[in-house]
Amino acid sequence: MSTHARRERLLLADLLESSGPEAPTLCEGWRTRELAAHVVVRERRADAAGGILVKALQPRLERVQQEFAAKPYEELIQLIRTGPPRMSPFALKQVDEAANTVEFFVHAEDVRRARPDWTPREIDPVFADALWRRLETTARAYGRRCPVGLVLRRTNGQVAVARKGAPVVTATGEPGELLLFASGRQDAARVELEGDEKAVERVRGAKLGL
Repeated sequence: MSTHARRERLLLADLLESSGPEAPTLCEGWRTRELAAHVVVRERRADAAGGILVKALQPRLERVQQEFAAKPYEELIQLIRTGPPRMSPFALKQVDEAANTVEFFVHAEDVRRARPDWTPREIDPVFADALWRRLETTARAYGRRCPVGLVLRRTNGQVAVARKGAPVVTATGEPGELLLFASGRQDAARVELEGDEKAVERVRGAKLGL
C-alpha cells in the first residue's frame, strides 16, 4: 500500500532528477547534489546522521555527506528512489511514514520553489490533514528559537502554538505552507502574518526549524 512518505519520496526523486545536479535549492549552501546526498546519508548512514541534531557530530556528518555528494548523481537519485536498506529502521512503513513524510515534502519544495517559474502545488485534503497533524505535534520544536510569541493558524481556524510569549505574531495559511514557514523557509512560504510590525519582521528573520 502506498503511503504519504512513499509518494513524497518518489516526487522528491523525480524533482531532483529533472533538475540536474547543479540546480539551486532553498537550503543555504546546497545545490541539488548536496541535498540528494543529505537525504541518502540521513537514512543510510546512522553513524553520521546523528550530526543533524548533535553539534559535536557535525564534522563527521559533513565529511560523509561530501563523500556521497562526490558519487554519480544518478546513483544518489536511485538510492533515494529505492529507499533505505532492509535492516534500517526507516525500512519499516510506520517509521518511514512518521519520519519521512514531512522531510520529503519540505525538501521537494526546497527544489520546486528555488525555480523561478514555480507555482503552488495542489495538496489533497487527506494529505493536508496529515501535514497538519505532524505540525501540531512538532510546533513547539519548530518555534523554540523564535524571538516572540508565534501562533500557527490553519485557514479552517485550527491553531498550534509554536512559541509562547509577547508580543504575538500569527501566521495563517494551509498546512503545507505553515510547515515550510515553521521550518525556516519564511520567504518561500505563502502565509499571512498578523501582529506588531516590528515583531513580524523579527519572525521573518528568525532562525526557525528543528
